[in-house]
Parts: sequence; structure tokens; C-alpha cells
Amino acid sequence: MSRAAVLAATVVLALASVAAAEASEERPTLSELEGELVCKSCNTTLELSNSATAEQMRAFIRRRIAAGDTKSEIKRKLVAQLGPGVLAEPPKQGFDLLAWAVPLSGVLAAVAAVGFAARRWTAGAEGREASAAADGGAPIEPELERRVDEELEDFE
Repeated sequence: MSRAAVLAATVVLALASVAAAEASEERPTLSELEGELVCKSCNTTLELSNSATAEQMRAFIRRRIAAGDTKSEIKRKLVAQLGPGVLAEPPKQGFDLLAWAVPLSGVLAAVAAVGFAARRWTAGAEGREASAAADGGAPIEPELERRVDEELEDFE
């Protein structure tokens, strides 16, 4: 497949996912929001919780969806009532941005360290091979060379 075809397919998929995300924002469903919100009494996502608090939150979400609220409006109202701990993932702004940046920078640092170490290891091995080839091998002591020759004659 040509690069142009791959690029075109990527653009089409990106546009389709943006359209789906916008539709989800405008007309959210309870099941979408259940995975993005945390029950305040048991600290699990709403989809996993059966507590009375979770049922109250679900009822609130159903009422807000019926009233025509968007996903972000519903989340904003829940945060205003219950605090930011109701969100399953931290906001991507302010100090909470560190919750996203620190793990990502750790992964990038680990990848860089492994890449650096791999380059050093391969460069060291290539350097030793090149050095041995340039020297024609390490010189052998005359006595050792004589003993090797004698041993080889015994095999012939």
C-alpha cells in the first residue's frame, strides 16, 4: 500500500473518531459515564459499584441526560457536588497535569536509557571486533605456539 493511501486512511479514521467523540459529548449515555466516574463511598468506578451512593449518582446522571446535558456538563455538576475525586481520571490542567506527565516522562526516560545502553553495548562489541581484526589477533608467546604446533602434529 502506498504512503498516500495509508495517510488517507489515517485521516479518515481520525475524522471518524472525532465525530464519534463529539456525538458522545452531545448525547452521552449512562454506560459511557459509568466508566469515567468514581463512587464516593467505595472508590470504584460506577460500573463496578452497587452501593446506594452509586445508585444515587446513576439516577442523577439519568435525569441530566434526559434534561439534555452534555457529558462535560454532567461531570462538572458532579464535581461541584461531590468534589474532583468523583472523576476516574485527573483533569489535564494545572497541578493535576503532573499525574499525566510524570508517568509519561518516566516511560520516555526508560526507553532512552535502554536505547543508550544498547548503543554502548553494540559499539563496544564492534570496537573489540574491529581492534582484533586490525591487529591480526593478539600475539602468541613462542612457547605456547610451539606447544600448539606439537599438539596439532599429534592429531595428524
